Amino acid sequence: MNSPRRLGRGLEALLGRPPSSPDASPGSPDAQQAPRDGLSQLHVYEIENNPFQPRRDYDEPAIAELAESLKQHGMIQPLVVRRQEGRYQLISGERRLRAAILAGWQQVPAQVREADDRQMSEVAIVENLQRKDLNALEKAASFQQYLERYGCTQEELAGRLSIDRSTIANLIRLLELPEAIQQAVRASAISPGHARALLPLGDEREQMALCQRIGAESLSVRAIEELVQEMIREADHEPLAVIGGVKRGKSPRHSKEHQSALAQEFRTALGTKVELKQKAGGRGQIVIHFGSHEEFERLREHLCGRVHSKAG
Repeated sequence: MNSPRRLGRGLEALLGRPPSSPDASPGSPDAQQAPRDGLSQLHVYEIENNPFQPRRDYDEPAIAELAESLKQHGMIQPLVVRRQEGRYQLISGERRLRAAILAGWQQVPAQVREADDRQMSEVAIVENLQRKDLNALEKAASFQQYLERYGCTQEELAGRLSIDRSTIANLIRLLELPEAIQQAVRASAISPGHARALLPLGDEREQMALCQRIGAESLSVRAIEELVQEMIREADHEPLAVIGGVKRGKSPRHSKEHQSALAQEFRTALGTKVELKQKAGGRGQIVIHFGSHEEFERLREHLCGRVHSKAG
């Protein structure tokens, strides 16, 4: 007896193990329609797309290559669907479904599962996180949409998906960048690492200027990080007063270096853009940037404490 085909480990964790059904006789007239290893054979055009799918761009040559593989080897991993208003809605396997249609298939093997909208969202995220060709902005958008739709924190989402919170935070922060830089990430003109290195700059014009230099000069992520730190150090030409233990009498150069180091400490501790502005007399401002309501709540909890945050 063949063992039941398995979902990916991430999908099984979210949906549970699929039910098993007895195999249909290979020679029977109903072999294509009857459940096999817990599978059903569904017509490709009665399956609707997953409405929570974060992927927007598909590599058509790769889909064509997958279609040829299906013709030669069949579909090794079935689709996963749910029943929805008399039809079926895709949970997992959109690339395979597209390839099957391109290959001329009329039916595809599928596991019919029970899943609510929240599980659908989580499965779509997990499936795409495991694929290298999904761009970082699509992943970031899927996280952000989930957080806004279900009103949960990054920590809660990380726990549900069994991933590090820093993975979620680092990707979502990319959405703070100007649209032109986000487009450069989507087009692979710059890497997500390059984009993250631009975040400490609070000025969009400076971010755009460095983004253009990345392509023109083939700059590495490390080179961009060093340039950003240099720009931060040189940002304030006004002589500074006492701050963080820097004594009067120190040269302006030493004061600015110390201010830059302090600002970087804030950025590292809070995980977001922080600007440290100081004027003569010891007065100044700490400006903390946030890109969404969820990010604001995370910072509020970090600064004010979990109990105070929930009390508000």
